[in-house]
Amino acid sequence: MTDAPAPRPSDSSPTRRGFLGAALGAAGVVAAGGAGFGIAKATESTPSPAAAKVAPSEVAFYGVHQAGIATPAQDRLAFAAFDVTARDLRALQAMLGSWAAAAARMSTGQLIGPTETAPQAPPVDTGEALGLAPGNLTITVGFGPSLFDDRFGLAAKRPGALAPIPTLPGDALDPSRSGGDVGVQACSDDPQVAFHVIRNFARIARGTAVMRWSQLGFGRTSSTSTTQATPRNLMGFKDGTNNIKAEDTAVMNDFVWVGEETDQPWMKDGSYLVTRRIRMLIETWDADYIADQQRVFGRFKDTGAPLSGRNEFDRVDLDASANGQPVIPADAHIRLAAPGNNNGQKILRRGYSYTDGNDPTTGQLDAGLFFIAYQKDPRRQFIPIQTRLGGNDALNEYIKHVGSALFAVPPGLSGPGDWFGKALFA
Repeated sequence: MTDAPAPRPSDSSPTRRGFLGAALGAAGVVAAGGAGFGIAKATESTPSPAAAKVAPSEVAFYGVHQAGIATPAQDRLAFAAFDVTARDLRALQAMLGSWAAAAARMSTGQLIGPTETAPQAPPVDTGEALGLAPGNLTITVGFGPSLFDDRFGLAAKRPGALAPIPTLPGDALDPSRSGGDVGVQACSDDPQVAFHVIRNFARIARGTAVMRWSQLGFGRTSSTSTTQATPRNLMGFKDGTNNIKAEDTAVMNDFVWVGEETDQPWMKDGSYLVTRRIRMLIETWDADYIADQQRVFGRFKDTGAPLSGRNEFDRVDLDASANGQPVIPADAHIRLAAPGNNNGQKILRRGYSYTDGNDPTTGQLDAGLFFIAYQKDPRRQFIPIQTRLGGNDALNEYIKHVGSALFAVPPGLSGPGDWFGKALFA
């Protein structure tokens, strides 16, 4: 007669969830389970932000603002939106606290807990990032409009700027790739490190939230720092030449960071994140004449210079004309997106290219731009800008907006024991 195998622990057992308790104690949230291990003990010994030393491949996790916004854009992205399934507010708080404790460790290249535990228990960390440098990993978390329904009594805490994005001209949105209660952006120079974040956040969330959709991205499509060269999108054009640069603190304060003007104090020093999954009709674009491609963007393909100039960073002269016609066409992307045509508004773009194989219905590539933009108020920035572009942009012949989401990204965490959105729940 053989011994029966030891029962596998459930997701709510002390073996899987017990390590959450100590990690959340300082935040005033107590998770289910018994004595902690792994992430809990490691978090308790984490040095204070003032004493911590940041390695060359590390980005500080704690600070006034969440990392991953003003941080120079890394090479790779893993993004996921989650829907909260639990009806217990404390379960949601526990998840956010556990995510914060895990994120603090992963940002320094550590695992969230042991990969070898009891023989009959799953490891705390999935292990695929073991031995890898963090690659400037940043983890950014925000809350969607749908979180502020009647489930958790948060309706009165929803900022006016978090009003759902209305249907915009040209939208062909897939609901399964849109929305979400909570959004997580993981960026790193190593794709496996970024994926590791989403995978382990999903495991921690089990029983509290489920993944609604996810997107992997490669090849940043904007420069967010003066130290970075302008990259190219999958259409072969330089993208983000005139993007906001993180070093311009005055512009960041004017257009990106939420200030005293907010109607919800918990959002001060935060920002609003808009994502759009923009599919490019690659085959159609590749068959177009180069002259037409350049007219669509309003820039030369090789140099990135505006059609009114010779070098990439030459001033875009929207008044330049030749033979009685504007040098930069009236429906050129660069003209319609210009701040001068949008009440001076700007947004901080930090999107990524993506490819998800081929479309089985057409056989064509499913590829394009996973657009990411941060701003102070989407009602004054993204929505009117995209309304203008969606109705008039020559680029619309070659793209389709198939996914969309909006998240309020709260300020940064002050130190161990703090957690994502803590002030929202005060």
